[in-house]
Amino acid sequence: MKPVVQLLYFGYHQAMSCIFPVAIFGTLALTRIWEVPFLHRYDAILLILLAVQYLMYSSGLETWDEIKVICLFHVIGLALELYKVHMGSWSYPEPGVSKLFGVPLYSGFMYASVASFMCQVWRRLRMDMTGWPGGMASFALGGAIYFNFFTHHFIPDFRWWLTALVFVVFRKTWIIYRVRATTYRMPLSVAFVIVGFFIWAAENIATFLGAWTYPDQREAWRMVGVSKISSWFLLVIISVIIVAQLKHVKAARRAEPG
Repeated sequence: MKPVVQLLYFGYHQAMSCIFPVAIFGTLALTRIWEVPFLHRYDAILLILLAVQYLMYSSGLETWDEIKVICLFHVIGLALELYKVHMGSWSYPEPGVSKLFGVPLYSGFMYASVASFMCQVWRRLRMDMTGWPGGMASFALGGAIYFNFFTHHFIPDFRWWLTALVFVVFRKTWIIYRVRATTYRMPLSVAFVIVGFFIWAAENIATFLGAWTYPDQREAWRMVGVSKISSWFLLVIISVIIVAQLKHVKAARRAEPG
């Protein structure tokens, strides 16, 4: 009976951590079915997501520190979107007032939703890590991963080298999480793969709902290639590195005397 109870508690906290991603999918689905009066779809999505974010903060579902992390990811994601759309990797074909160089501003929220999940689940499951490689190594790897998303268009793609390096750098890192009074742990690299898979599944839903369009989806929707899991795997690493480092810094400040 206890394993069932533990699973239910774990599932509940996972579901609560997914409120913002679910809000995004719900908004995409609703605006696909019903046209919002007097607004382009992309503009309506942006306004709805801003309202959701405000409600989550005002209700206490998200803290001010978590909002700051989410805003950071919004900027990081938007910068990547601007570049990728410019390079023709994907497109946003619908009109909108809130589009910047062909990219709707709501698109940054899709990256921010990953940060929202990470912050929420970290707090709800009272997570910690052992064997963290430190700020220098983790940020250098995260920076290399992020810039590879840009540079692979004109120099060789180092994705698989970086993936191998992830397993080397984080080989001793374990996630510690707690469900009620029981403590569990998991290798961090395994968690990267699991979250990357679920984001890839979410990406298929998002493209089906018209969040964005890949070149091979312009005539008709088709499933996003499985190889994209590796991209999300690497993107999740960036989010974990930033969130974990901020948590470590905050914990260290609380531990300081005075």
